[in-house]
Amino acid sequence: MDALVPRWVRIGLVALLAAPQLLIGLWAMVAPQTWFESFPGLGPALVAGEPPFNRHLATDVGAGFFAVGIGVLLAAYWGTSRTVKLSLAVLVTFTAPHVVYHATHPAPGLSSVADVANVAVLASGIGWAALLWWGSNRTPERIAGRQDRPSAHAMS
Repeated sequence: MDALVPRWVRIGLVALLAAPQLLIGLWAMVAPQTWFESFPGLGPALVAGEPPFNRHLATDVGAGFFAVGIGVLLAAYWGTSRTVKLSLAVLVTFTAPHVVYHATHPAPGLSSVADVANVAVLASGIGWAALLWWGSNRTPERIAGRQDRPSAHAMS
């Protein structure tokens, strides 16, 4: 049986990763024009910094954020090391190209400071994922020194 992760990892999954993904995704799916014009709602409008608006693209992007958020939320609910690691791998796979894009393509409608801040906030998601991945290895059995040994049917 897959070990449960510590409670702080599950709380971190919900608060640091799932909630932002779900909120961004819902906003973009329900009100794509408003999301485009004002995201993140504080400070510069990051998405509008790279026009033009495309309703279809904004809604699809929102669905992607929402799907990742649901995966992370389910992993937090189930709380097993494998599901947590799977959700973090998916989140990082979704986030890393996003970070690289923004780091290498400054938005014409944003200041240099806003661009750097945007990349830093996006990259922080990868940092949180790395911390929570580490934490998912901190199961009670491993902390007590009883390492899990792969079983013959672990791969089935």
